[in-house]
Amino acid sequence: MAGNRGVAYEGRGKVEIHNIDYPKLVLGDRKCEHGVILRVVATNICGSDQHMVRGRTTAPSGMILGHEITGEIIEKGRDVEFLNVGDLVSAPFNIACGRCRNCKEGKTGICLNVNPSRPGAAYGYVDMGGWIGGQADYVMCPYADFNLLKFPDKEQAMSKIRDLTLLSDIFPTGYHGAVTAGVTTGSTVYVAGAGPVGLACAEACRLLGAAVIIVGDMNTERLAQAQSFGCETIDLGKDAALPDHIAQILGVPEVDCAVDCVGFEARAHGEKGEEAPATVLNSLMTVARAGGALGIPGLYVTDDPGSADEKARSGVLGIRIGLGWARSHHFTTGQCPVMRYNRQLMMAILHDKTQPAKATNVTVIPLEKAPEGYKDFDRGAAKKFVLDPHGLARKAA
Repeated sequence: MAGNRGVAYEGRGKVEIHNIDYPKLVLGDRKCEHGVILRVVATNICGSDQHMVRGRTTAPSGMILGHEITGEIIEKGRDVEFLNVGDLVSAPFNIACGRCRNCKEGKTGICLNVNPSRPGAAYGYVDMGGWIGGQADYVMCPYADFNLLKFPDKEQAMSKIRDLTLLSDIFPTGYHGAVTAGVTTGSTVYVAGAGPVGLACAEACRLLGAAVIIVGDMNTERLAQAQSFGCETIDLGKDAALPDHIAQILGVPEVDCAVDCVGFEARAHGEKGEEAPATVLNSLMTVARAGGALGIPGLYVTDDPGSADEKARSGVLGIRIGLGWARSHHFTTGQCPVMRYNRQLMMAILHDKTQPAKATNVTVIPLEKAPEGYKDFDRGAAKKFVLDPHGLARKAA
């Protein structure tokens, strides 16, 4: 039997490569006949992983990380009917049963059956059901027929693996943020955050036909990356108010649509940039037009033990809900239901309508370089790090 390695969280600021058990088609004390085992072809470091590694969640030491997974099926259970050994697939980060009320309504981010403690589950993430993460050589995926997206042409897919690996999370997540904010042909859009999700969202806005896409951040390297594919940018480290910045670009201090791609580790605008977890949500309400919408794919947590703000440690933020009410805004929060979008986005990638890897600056590194990737990402590198356990993604490139 092959060995297996995984990227383990070992305490604040520390990840290590561990030898871990080879996955089995087992759930608890029973055989997982609806599951498959994947040889991981590409698995990505996500900003959500960084929240755990920074000590901003209750993640336990030793957790195997990784919820963005693309792989080849090398073993399948008896009940898997529509996938076969050798298929190359994308695994949505949401684990869903396909049988519960929410799954049947397309709300796969809040499946009722895959996590005993709360609705919704994910690979390798705190409080999300205890599923082993996919930053590894091999991983088990349950409910395979329902969850996994098969690429129709394996050779073609491998030639575009840098783009297709983003279908497991950040591209659908960015797209979800744009769609729920109402982005369409001719829209003016403000995207808060130029990390990988923000850049993926900006690319999604371009795909949806936005007329002007404005990206705000304090990281000049990431803002330059946004400019590289046609976005307008705002350096939030400067003191001018956000509506003034937007007025300089559009002639008016508001946008049609606004998307929060930052989440709970937000910082106040200006030179000091002190942590202020409600900053982004409040600023979006000041610039989104009356009657507009806010897409909120940025992560907010129920418990943030690393926060300097006592209320924020239990997820209580100083949100100006009265402002949103007065402007008749509507808000969409929560995990992206990846399966709502991934097939369409796959087709857009395969037919050269979008290049999310270029937008997010995908950088492929070996699995053993994961600790360095986490450090570079934490320093604010304008890169989306993709781990390549078997060298297959680098060979395809």
